[in-house]
Amino acid sequence: MPDDVSRLVREAAARLGRAGIDTPRVDAELLLAHAAGVPRERVVSAAVMGRPVSSLLPARTVHAVLDELARLLDARAERVPLQHLVGTAPFRHLDLVVGPGVFVPRPETEQVAQVAIDEALGVARGSEGPVVVDLCTGSGAIALAVATEVPGARVHAVELDRDAHAWAERNVTRTREASGAVVHLVRGDARTALAELDGSCDVVVSNPPYVPPDAVPRDPEVALHDPQVALYGLGEDGLEVPRGVTRAAARLLAPGGLYVMEHAEVQARSARDMVAAVGGFEDIRTADDLTGRPRMVVARRARPTSEPDPAPGDPSDMED
Repeated sequence: MPDDVSRLVREAAARLGRAGIDTPRVDAELLLAHAAGVPRERVVSAAVMGRPVSSLLPARTVHAVLDELARLLDARAERVPLQHLVGTAPFRHLDLVVGPGVFVPRPETEQVAQVAIDEALGVARGSEGPVVVDLCTGSGAIALAVATEVPGARVHAVELDRDAHAWAERNVTRTREASGAVVHLVRGDARTALAELDGSCDVVVSNPPYVPPDAVPRDPEVALHDPQVALYGLGEDGLEVPRGVTRAAARLLAPGGLYVMEHAEVQARSARDMVAAVGGFEDIRTADDLTGRPRMVVARRARPTSEPDPAPGDPSDMED
């Protein structure tokens, strides 16, 4: 391998491009940064300035870094997810630890988190913060975004899968140590967990499994490396798991509370129909992600209707 950063990145990007990677230059820069133990910005700067690889290495030898980069490039060319190789995935302002056994958070889910955050910020409860629940939390991405961006929020997260729960636990601990933000993480079934919160939550948010059984993802990073339990929503339409999550949301939410759930672009109408069929919701609508695609259903827990005033002449309105 060349020891000039610019040429090294170009050659690495070309190899990844031939392997079908959508962002070969970015991946090459990130993999070199990871191998060298430096931020990506230093790799970009060194490439622009025409510096040697040794300029990145206060502690490691060039030979060791090039060997590690070669190993990483081999794995990435085989379509191992970039996030598995570098060990982290960005989500909003967070860097979450991820790896085999947990769904890698996607940029499009950041808008789902934004809807939940905006609602939580708007809840006025005096000295008490809003109560937010993230069902099927996976890595803990949405729950941690809410906990770190909504002051005073009381955030709960539920994950059933053992491996995913372990990753979420690591992220919850790391974030609490770094920022003091707290998420109450529970390993359990989203359909039945947190019964003690029934009827008291301000926001329920979820990115559940929703892929239909016949819609195998095209990207090898997803099809071969994301856990199937985090992808496929069961049932002919992929919405069997989301139905259970929606019923749980109806149970957990206080009247007027907000429900937001991610779904596939082709499921917009089906997701609205699903929420309506579960019952107890109003103002059911579809919202777009940052690319303008319909990717989430948003609904409000119905408020109880007040009793109508007695009509004039109604016997209940007459004196004895």
